[in-house]
Amino acid sequence: MAMPEQALPVAELSYEQARDELIRVVGELEQGAETLERSLQLWERGEELARRCEEWLLDARARLDAARNASPSAQPRP
Repeated sequence: MAMPEQALPVAELSYEQARDELIRVVGELEQGAETLERSLQLWERGEELARRCEEWLLDARARLDAARNASPSAQPRP
């Protein structure tokens, strides 16, 4: 399961793309890459992908919190 040579930059990936690629990277690491260099490349890409997923999730949480705070029904009643 090699990563395509023309893999998109992590910053351009949607949450789903980053998650799916991270799953593939972890799978390849678990199976054992053919060389130490390949293992390091996979590990580094996996770290970038995990950060990207976390960014997406934190942004989604912030958007939900903002929507809740903006909703009149979300305001506590006296």
